[in-house]
Amino acid sequence: MDLKKSLQKLRSQGAAFTHDLLMVPVAWFCAYWLRFNLDVIPEAYLERAVAVLPLLMVVQAGVNWFFGLYRGVWRFASIPDLIRILQAVTVALVVSFGLLFLFFRLEDVPRSVPIIFGVLLVMLLTGPRFFYRWLKDHHIDLRSGERVLIVGAGKAGEMLARDLLRKGGRSYVPVAFVDNKKRWHGQEVHGVPVVDGCDAIPQVVEKYAIDFVMLAVPSARPAQRRYLVELCEQSGVPFRTVPELDALMSGRVSIDQLREVSIEDLLGRDPVSLDWDGIRAGLAGKIILVTGGGGSIGSELCRQVGRLKPASLLLLDQSEFNLYSIEMELKVQFPMLKLHAYIGDVEDAATVERLFARHTPDIVFHAAAYKHVPLLEHQVREAVNNNVLGTRNVAEAADRHKCSEFVLISTDKAVNPTNVMGATKRLAELFCQNLDARSTTRFITVRFGNVLGSTGSVVPLFRKQIEAGGPLTVTHPDMERYFMTIPEATQLIMQAAVIGDGGEIFVLDMNEPVKISYLAEQMIRLSGKVPGEDIEIKYVGLRPGEKLYEELFHEQEKLQPTGHEKILLAQYRKVDWERLSTSMAEMKEACDHFDEACLMQQLQKLVPENCINRPD
Repeated sequence: MDLKKSLQKLRSQGAAFTHDLLMVPVAWFCAYWLRFNLDVIPEAYLERAVAVLPLLMVVQAGVNWFFGLYRGVWRFASIPDLIRILQAVTVALVVSFGLLFLFFRLEDVPRSVPIIFGVLLVMLLTGPRFFYRWLKDHHIDLRSGERVLIVGAGKAGEMLARDLLRKGGRSYVPVAFVDNKKRWHGQEVHGVPVVDGCDAIPQVVEKYAIDFVMLAVPSARPAQRRYLVELCEQSGVPFRTVPELDALMSGRVSIDQLREVSIEDLLGRDPVSLDWDGIRAGLAGKIILVTGGGGSIGSELCRQVGRLKPASLLLLDQSEFNLYSIEMELKVQFPMLKLHAYIGDVEDAATVERLFARHTPDIVFHAAAYKHVPLLEHQVREAVNNNVLGTRNVAEAADRHKCSEFVLISTDKAVNPTNVMGATKRLAELFCQNLDARSTTRFITVRFGNVLGSTGSVVPLFRKQIEAGGPLTVTHPDMERYFMTIPEATQLIMQAAVIGDGGEIFVLDMNEPVKISYLAEQMIRLSGKVPGEDIEIKYVGLRPGEKLYEELFHEQEKLQPTGHEKILLAQYRKVDWERLSTSMAEMKEACDHFDEACLMQQLQKLVPENCINRPD
C-alpha cells in the first residue's frame, strides 16, 4: 500500500515537473513573438532564442525543484504556491540572464524579452494550478444533481459547501445559503450566494427550485432547531442536518455525514451534560453491578460505565438475548474491560446473594423493573414481586456485603401514583430510602421522566405506527409528559452515585413537559408526511392507570439545591421501619399464594397517596 502511494506521488510530481519544463519554451518564444508585435521573429533573433533555450530550461528546472514547487498538490494550490513560483521565476531569471550576459553580453536578445518572459512564465505556472483547483472544487457544477439550500452560512455551512463542491460524486449542487446575519446577505461563500434569512426558507426553496435542504447549524438551541424544522416542513422538500458541534470538533464525524433530524433535537431545551470529571473520579477502579443490564437504560448505563475504566462490570438480566447482545457489544467496544454477565432474576434471592458473595460490588445500579403501566394493572403479583420484593433482595444484599452506594432507578409515576406500576416503584423508593438510615451503604433514588427511545416508551411505538401507515394512537389531546434522552438518564444515574449522601431523591430538571399530541405530530412531519392527511392521529382515551399530567416531587418532599443547576433534590419521607418490614413479609407471603387482593391492600396501606384503578 505504501509502495502504491509512493508511485502515485512520483507520477504526480513527474507530471507537474514535465508541465513546468514545457512552459519554459512556450513562455520564451511567446515573449519574442510579443516583442515583435505578433509578427515574424527575425532569423538572427530566432537562432539566438533557440540556442539559449536549453540553458533556460535547465536553470529553471533546478530552481523550481530547489524552491519546492513539487511539494505542493495542485488540488490544493494556494497563495504559498504562488509565492514559491514568483521566487523561483525571479531567481531563475537572475541566474540565467546573468550567465547569458557573461557569455555574449545578451547580443541578439532584446532587453524587453526577459521581462515579458518572466511575466508569461509566472502566468503559465500558476494559471493551470489554480484552474485545476477551481475545476475540482466546482466539479459538481458540471454534473446534474439535486439542488441544495444550506441553512447557516457560518463555519459549519462553509465546511459543508466546500465538501459538497469537492465531492461531486454525491450529486448535490449547493445553490444558495440562508442565514439570519443580514450583513452576509448578497455575499458569496465558495461562489454560493447568501440570498436571505432563515425565515424565508419556503420562499427560497420555491424561487431557486431547491430539491434538498441541509441544516448546517450544529450549535443551534433546540427551540431554534424546532423552528427551522417547521420551516423546512413548510417547504415540502426533504431535509437533513449536520452532526452535533462537539462531534464535529472532536473529529468523530465529518461535516458531510448528514443525518435525519431526530425527535431528540426537538425537546425544546438544551441537552443536559453533567460533571464528567466527578463521575469519572467516583466510578473509575470500582466493581460495578448493573441489574437489568440488558434493558434500554441498563445497557446504555453499561456503555457509559465501560468508558470510565471500572475494576470490573457485572451485568444481571433475566433476558438471555438482551444480556448476550450487550455482552457482545461491550466486548468489542471495550476489549480490556473485565466483564461478567449473569442470567438471573432479582426476584431470586439465592441468585442475587451468590452474585454479591462472589464479586462484592462497590456500587449497584438497580435498573431491573417492570414498567409497562397498562400491562401491570392486571398483573399486580408480578409487579410487586419484581419491583418491590426484587428491589428488597438486591438492596438487602448490598447492605449485607457493605456496598458503598446503591442507586435505585425510579420513575415520576411513583409520585402520587394512579397505577400499580407507580405504586410499586414508590414502595421500592420507601424501602431503600428508609434502609439508608440503618445501613453503611448509601441508598440513593433517581427519578426519571419518560426516556426517549427506551423499551416500551411512546417513541418506538409511534415509529412502528408510522411505518405501518398509521394511525398514531394518542390517549388524550392534553396528555403531557416530561422527556429526557437515554444519555441524559444514564448520566443522571452516575452523577447521583457520586454526589449522593444517602436517602436523597434526585431528578433532572427537564423544563416544561411536552404534549404527546405534539410529539406525534412532529414524528409524522419528520417522516416526511403531513399529520391528518398522510397519517391520522387517533385519540383513544386514557388507558388503565394513566393520568394526564405527571409530577416530579410529592408536596411533602422538601426540595434542596445541589452542586449542579440541572439536578433537583428532595429528602425522603420517613416511615415506621417495623411496620414496613412486617408489610414486606406479608407481601412476600401473598405473592407466594397469588393473593392479589392482599397485595392491593398493602399497596393502599403503604402508599396512601395513591389512587389506583383497581383491576376487575
